[in-house]
Amino acid sequence: MSIVTKTGDAGTTGLMYNRRVAKHHPRVEAYGCVDELNSAIGWARSVAVAEEVRESLIVTQKELVILMGELATATADLDRYVQDGFQLVTREMTAGLDRLAAELEARQPSFHGWATPGQNQHAAALDVARAVCRRAERRVCALHEAGDLRNPEIIVYLNRLADVLWLMARWAETHSPAPPAGT
Repeated sequence: MSIVTKTGDAGTTGLMYNRRVAKHHPRVEAYGCVDELNSAIGWARSVAVAEEVRESLIVTQKELVILMGELATATADLDRYVQDGFQLVTREMTAGLDRLAAELEARQPSFHGWATPGQNQHAAALDVARAVCRRAERRVCALHEAGDLRNPEIIVYLNRLADVLWLMARWAETHSPAPPAGT
């Protein structure tokens, strides 16, 4: 099967279970932002200097696939989605981020006031991921406010993930080499 299906040529895209919606539908905007977030985290993982950061980020990326699947399913089809064996975002996933945030805070990363991204490549990549995460969170909140989100844990998860990415970026500024002078 080719990736080129031509089914989106008229400006629609498919959700799970063959539902078609406009490519600008709020649900598509939400999971599209999470897809961008997953890519940004992949970039941050690729430049990470610490193995433990890379390991944490790959776990997060796998959880984002779960989150995207849930968002790519119309609310009316979520029961079928679960019956078919797909996972939903859970409090346990968010609790994992809470634990990670506590671990990062225990390391006392250096920060004073508002952070200026770009001290080094790793921290900058994490800050890009954080900013994309906040946009994804806003898109999911819009879905929720429209009554089209059954699992509000997705909002909590994204909120916590943005906090974790911010902490990771500050840790990376503290523990990664700075760029050469004049760059």
